[in-house]
Amino acid sequence: MLLELSQWLAKDIRAFSVFGYITLRAVLATLTSLAIGLMFGPSLIRKLTALKIGQAVRTDGPQTHLTKSGTPTMGGALILISIGVATLLWADLSNRFVWIVLIVTVGFGWIGWIDDYRKIVHRNPKGMSAGEKYFWQSLIGLGAAVYLAFSVPAQSNAQAIDLFLDWVRSGLSSDLPAGADLIVPFFKNVAYPLGVFGFIVLTYLVIVGTSNAVNLTDGADGLAIMPAVLVGSALGIFAYVTGNAVFARYLLIPHIPGAGELTVFCAAIAGAGLAFLWYNAYPAQVFMGDVGALALGAALGSVAVIVRQEIVLFVMGGVFVVETLSVMIQVSYFKYTRRRYGEGRRIFRMAPLHHHFEVGGVKESQVVVRFWIVTMMLVLFGLSTLKLR
Repeated sequence: MLLELSQWLAKDIRAFSVFGYITLRAVLATLTSLAIGLMFGPSLIRKLTALKIGQAVRTDGPQTHLTKSGTPTMGGALILISIGVATLLWADLSNRFVWIVLIVTVGFGWIGWIDDYRKIVHRNPKGMSAGEKYFWQSLIGLGAAVYLAFSVPAQSNAQAIDLFLDWVRSGLSSDLPAGADLIVPFFKNVAYPLGVFGFIVLTYLVIVGTSNAVNLTDGADGLAIMPAVLVGSALGIFAYVTGNAVFARYLLIPHIPGAGELTVFCAAIAGAGLAFLWYNAYPAQVFMGDVGALALGAALGSVAVIVRQEIVLFVMGGVFVVETLSVMIQVSYFKYTRRRYGEGRRIFRMAPLHHHFEVGGVKESQVVVRFWIVTMMLVLFGLSTLKLR
């Protein structure tokens, strides 16, 4: 929005041409989303408290978390508003990738909103049923996956339509251009062609999987938001170099025209996340709820797919991955032992993994900060893949 205005003003006042630089608009998007979050955070908390929109804490969780009952939740709505406003103000609204990540983010946020609403109104900590939630996630995830399958390797929406039509005419057998291949980090020329169906399946798994992984991690004060900020910021760097033909050629990564504009979106995530952390740090004044966690995870997954860094996302988001695996392992082992021995047994004291450490006597704040440190190291490792090939 403001980019178009600055371009119009630049015709007469050359100083406004500086807003054409993605780096400047990324900084401004960070500051804008940060300012929105910090300014409206207190009023949102007061409003949520007045409406008695408080967190319903599960009784089967750590006993120390029972004191959190009644803490305002659904604060993730402010994160989405901050990201949306900053992106609409500073991003190039003619960019196709900006709109798809916004649609995916808002779509998953909508699912989380309904889930949180049911938890609050019906006082049911479980919210939406797993089947219903998974259906809507799959619907949005598959829609985005199909669009990105033909949009990512294309130069424009018109070329994406041509790729789709060629695929249909070929009897659904034609391959995608090399830009849609799965990149293996640390290797110069190792990339695996996915094909249309492979790309769609992988994209679906990345978007839906990351969304749920962030949601599972959001179980302690500040635990999920800081890793989301760190990973989102790193993806912003990947988006910038992927969208720049010179940098992409030098770093031996695919050049995706238009991907650079996602730097502004990722910067908005960083600013909104830091503003939310101001109020979500231990002891939390507000929780993001599913409305924020599901949306942030889907946003990170979408950007990673567009910049062709799915494997690097898996590495940088290692905390999200381990948290999810701990739940899967715990549930699977419990069902297996109950079926074989007549009683369910557990590997972890409690899942997700951060609860395992809490039950073991580690303070919540210590667990959170240590998980932040691990994420910082993983993000730096992920960024190193840009050059170490």
